Amino acid sequence: MRNRFFSILVCVGAIGAALSAWPQAADTDIRFAALEIFLETAEPLAAWQFELRESSGRMRVVGVENGESDVFGDAPYYDLEAVSGGTADRIIVADYSLNAADELPTGRSRVATIHVRLQGAAVPDYVLNLVTAGGASGEPIQASIDLDTP
Repeated sequence: MRNRFFSILVCVGAIGAALSAWPQAADTDIRFAALEIFLETAEPLAAWQFELRESSGRMRVVGVENGESDVFGDAPYYDLEAVSGGTADRIIVADYSLNAADELPTGRSRVATIHVRLQGAAVPDYVLNLVTAGGASGEPIQASIDLDTP
């Protein structure tokens, strides 16, 4: 009798544990995405800074690559420690070039690719803000920013 009671108790506990975990299964879905960040300006672009986050906080930045212009060289500046540690739920990215104005990009230019890990099945709501854009003389210039998910 005791063994039967114990077996029933174990079964009920296992079913309860499985049912309590079931609604959370959708939130544990993990996927990765690459976000291409573009700046557009009519003037030569020498410096820029932007901030990226996801409104629900389900995004973690896992990598940052440079853009398409050789004048910005290697990967842009960002908090490498937070990205490497998997704790970057938002990121500020910046870069600059000391090249002459005639060597700097104008028009629409991909300045960075941000690799992210997303949790859950919901469509991400990215929030991208251009902090600043600067010209060859160090003055602020008008620019717009947007992102594409290839």
